[in-house]
Amino acid sequence: MLQVRNLQVHFPIKKGLVFDRTIGAVRAVDGVDLTIPRSTTLGLVGESGCGKSTVGKAILRLVPLTAGTVTFDNLELSALQNEEMRKARRHVQMIFQDPYASLNPRQNVESIITEPIRTHQLRTGAAVHQRVNELLDSVGLPRGAAGRYPHEFSGGQRQRIGIARALAAEPDLIIADEPVSALDVSIQAQVINLLADLQEQLGLTYLLISHDLAVVRHISDTVAVMYLGAVVETAPAEALYTNPRHPYTLALLSAVPVPDPVVEDSRHRMVLQGDLPSPSNPPSGCRFHTRCVYAQNRCEQDRPVLRELAPGHQVACHFAEEIAVSISATRDGDVVL
Repeated sequence: MLQVRNLQVHFPIKKGLVFDRTIGAVRAVDGVDLTIPRSTTLGLVGESGCGKSTVGKAILRLVPLTAGTVTFDNLELSALQNEEMRKARRHVQMIFQDPYASLNPRQNVESIITEPIRTHQLRTGAAVHQRVNELLDSVGLPRGAAGRYPHEFSGGQRQRIGIARALAAEPDLIIADEPVSALDVSIQAQVINLLADLQEQLGLTYLLISHDLAVVRHISDTVAVMYLGAVVETAPAEALYTNPRHPYTLALLSAVPVPDPVVEDSRHRMVLQGDLPSPSNPPSGCRFHTRCVYAQNRCEQDRPVLRELAPGHQVACHFAEEIAVSISATRDGDVVL
């Protein structure tokens, strides 16, 4: 369904008022490869500032690509011109992170949902109103909500409106950028379950972007871990949670709380030292070596590439096999450090 190869997005750093010149670049995304089979979900995770949201926007060409290719259903999106790309976006839709800012406060719900229907000429006349009712039903909102405005809804309801708007274009692929990060825990579960149900009913393909490993696990078939503009580990979801191989993945998993006080007290928290390096001046070699407790001299010089350690399990670490980590398992198979 979707193949991303060597995706790079660099934002130039300018200086000067009269003579505007480029003095550097923010390497937000720097060589990302992703593959998403049809009707599956890829979870893209990482801490704030790693570039994961920029990957989603670059796939849709909402930000310009510096290099690389994006191929969707045998169509190279990265080579399309404006009108061609507008037509292609009907098949690739996005659910934005902030349910408060992503909806036009001057439009009612019916106007918000019908906009993609009319733009792509999918329905006409009374069939448009009928489609709006179907979409409201599918996301669990009353049909009477069509005449109301975004400020009249809760955060979870607004996110459902955003999902309905994405579904209105009848897409094949949905990019969900932190779709539950602004919601309460109970509402998060409802939205995640809704996305899972819609995938089963409509055969949708998802790219789920999140910083929360617990959320990603419940819906993803494959998980890719991103650090400072690059993917450092990718694996089937269960394999990543039960047998992580990259030190950064281990650190992320150790930060996920376990709902068992006895187990939680016995865990060893792997705390990362220092701050995330600047993407405008990334470290040489392995970008994680400045915060990695297992770093050696080679890590400072050679940038590791993704290599397969097990079927479908790729890791960008020189010493993935040699890193000695004490791993035990909880009752449900989670890794405990």
